[in-house]
Amino acid sequence: MRIMDKAVLKAEANKALENAYSPYSNFKVGAAILTEAGHLYTGCNVENVSYGLSICAERTAITRAIATEGPGMKLREVFVANRDEKGQSIPCSPCGACRQFIAEFATPTTQVHYAGDTGDVTKSVSDLLPDGFTL
Repeated sequence: MRIMDKAVLKAEANKALENAYSPYSNFKVGAAILTEAGHLYTGCNVENVSYGLSICAERTAITRAIATEGPGMKLREVFVANRDEKGQSIPCSPCGACRQFIAEFATPTTQVHYAGDTGDVTKSVSDLLPDGFTL
């Protein structure tokens, strides 16, 4: 898929969250990413009774992209969708670990979309993670 708009990414993220394994939080998250190579990958959160072993949707999608495209993969766009136990989307940005993970594979123009208080929010990675960790 070479050309994609935000609505397609949002739909794919919402489709991915249906496969989430979230028996402890009942909070389903799906992510859809578009790489600079023009490929779409999705992921969902997978919880574990030992919370530290859980993995977020964003990191699931990114690791799928790396496994397919290799370590040079770069992100063009990321869309994160969620549903609570009532099936409602709530305002929620990517967690800190995911922000750092996204930053690792982002470019200066990578955009991240997620649910905000009044609709979808779009931010650059530098706005989402100012002063992120670098070497």
